[in-house]
Amino acid sequence: MEVAEEIEYEGLPPNAGLGVSMMAGALAGITEHAVMFPVDSIKTRMQVFATSPAAVYTGIGNAFTRISSTEGIRALWRGVSSVIMGAGPAHAVHFGTYEAVKEFAGGNVEGVKNQWIATSLAGASATIASDALMNPFDVIKQRMQMHKSEFRSAFTCAKTVYRNEGLNAFYVSYPTTLTMTVPFTAVQFTVYEQLKAFLNPSGVYSPSTHIVSGGLSGAVAGAVTTPLDVAKTLLQTRGNSQDQEIRQARGLKDAFRIIWMRDGLKGFARGLAPRVLTFMPSNALCWMSYEFFKAAIRDDQ
Repeated sequence: MEVAEEIEYEGLPPNAGLGVSMMAGALAGITEHAVMFPVDSIKTRMQVFATSPAAVYTGIGNAFTRISSTEGIRALWRGVSSVIMGAGPAHAVHFGTYEAVKEFAGGNVEGVKNQWIATSLAGASATIASDALMNPFDVIKQRMQMHKSEFRSAFTCAKTVYRNEGLNAFYVSYPTTLTMTVPFTAVQFTVYEQLKAFLNPSGVYSPSTHIVSGGLSGAVAGAVTTPLDVAKTLLQTRGNSQDQEIRQARGLKDAFRIIWMRDGLKGFARGLAPRVLTFMPSNALCWMSYEFFKAAIRDDQ
């Protein structure tokens, strides 16, 4: 009896196809964001400069306990619908662009030196494209995550923000988002690819390699870019603030000045622990899911 040839997980062509990469990325993105959403909600609340003592949290455990007991456990999932709506298309664009640019730049050619340059370029290009799509969804998400948010529907939130603040409210943080996520993604993809090659040089089936490489790359990238993430949160939630100085913030320079004046150097590390805690498992899950879906979809074709 002829034994069916086993298709190796890592043995699939790196340029398996744009459609495969985009579909795998969409499924991976939705999985990643949905699973880690409660920790992301805690991060948002810890980064916001709240005026009410009830909205000031001392740590992840403190935030989880207080939110669950005073608002109910469902409050930690408020805004997840916006992420699900945006994450699929944004991650599809992200991974599709990444694979296309990586292939174009020669990142899939074996034996070529300095492949990390092609990888970094691909990661940065992927971020510019996907963030343009995801930024409005992220604004809606954070408005819904805030303490005592009036919004329970992503559509209601979007209409209200647009009516009161205009289209600019959805993109006031976009330059800051790019300033943060271009280096974040470049670091993430570069660390991931280097760790994957180091831990699994043979390229055989090894999900543990994706988990470890994805988790560590997410932790490093998340920690390095936390100051920019604090500024982004300030800009994206400014419309709900009672502080006139925050409401009038126009960009990264204003956000940094406000953070420094209000909280000093430690203000730029607000939400560091939940941010790293979010990115380690979520990136591990994202990369594992991406590689799995990429292999599964390619196998079915």
